[in-house]
Amino acid sequence: QFLELCTRLTEEHPEVIPFLSSRHQKASPEFLSSAELRNVLSRCLSRVRTRHNKVYVYINELCTVLKAHTLRRKLPLASAPPVPVPTSPSPQPPASPSSPSASSSSPRPPGGSKRQIRYLENLLRVYMGEIRRLQERELDLAELDSEDSTYLQESRLKRKMMRIFERLCQLKQCSSLTGRVIEQRIQYRGTRYPEVNRRIERFINRPEVFPDYTDILKVIQKASARHSLGLARRQMESMAQDAFREVGNRLQERRHLDLVYNFGSHLTDQYRPGTDPALVDPELAKRLRRNRTVALTRLDAVISRFAQLQDESEEEERGRKRAARAL
Repeated sequence: QFLELCTRLTEEHPEVIPFLSSRHQKASPEFLSSAELRNVLSRCLSRVRTRHNKVYVYINELCTVLKAHTLRRKLPLASAPPVPVPTSPSPQPPASPSSPSASSSSPRPPGGSKRQIRYLENLLRVYMGEIRRLQERELDLAELDSEDSTYLQESRLKRKMMRIFERLCQLKQCSSLTGRVIEQRIQYRGTRYPEVNRRIERFINRPEVFPDYTDILKVIQKASARHSLGLARRQMESMAQDAFREVGNRLQERRHLDLVYNFGSHLTDQYRPGTDPALVDPELAKRLRRNRTVALTRLDAVISRFAQLQDESEEEERGRKRAARAL
């Protein structure tokens, strides 16, 4: 339907439809049978029907999407013919700076061309419009088990946008950091041993890391053994408990701030939440404070319990080793 409609509207420029067909033929079979292409076609078709004068804009948008999913073909590598070695080489005069060979061998400036950058920026705009359209679509229960549900399509498009954004930053030779709170480095100075602090700080700033008590304890043990600090077992366990509490609170606070600053959708931009109910309800505020106290108490109990289990397991391991040596 889209091709038939565009054929009638582009009779003045008959070369447009063959160009679109060539883009379609070069696209990968997986993309041609995907729901993403069907969504793009339906959106372009509805827009062309309502705005005939923008038909070339929507054809270009479809060509951009098809070009992004072009099937890459590997060319066969042919062996180069042997180069004959001259028997009596004659000295060659030095090439002048204005010669074509010298100009062709000059290093190209790093980064991408303006055409590449414009193409990727246009592709980002196309994907952003498609994501907004998917977010506005209603999701029924029957679609939850589908491999092409709205949420999965949106997730795939966002992953593609991230790859395009990283490539765009490479072409522009700029940093890919966006200034989010989650990207800020956490500095740790919780102990009086700089070697332990550096190892803990390096560990907690790894991507997608939220350590537990055992992880922090292992980091302290490795730092003590590596730098010959001579820390006792009880001392390392106490340091691990304090570090785990502080690091966990700071990581949790950073993730919470990142969620507050970045969570949302364009569908709720006009929404203005009211005041906190706890500000006008003393009973609710009292209950929230009591729940926080209970949560902190239970967290301390969990840490103490696992530390005790760790001690018991180490004692059992040492007992088995002593029994094995006695035999």
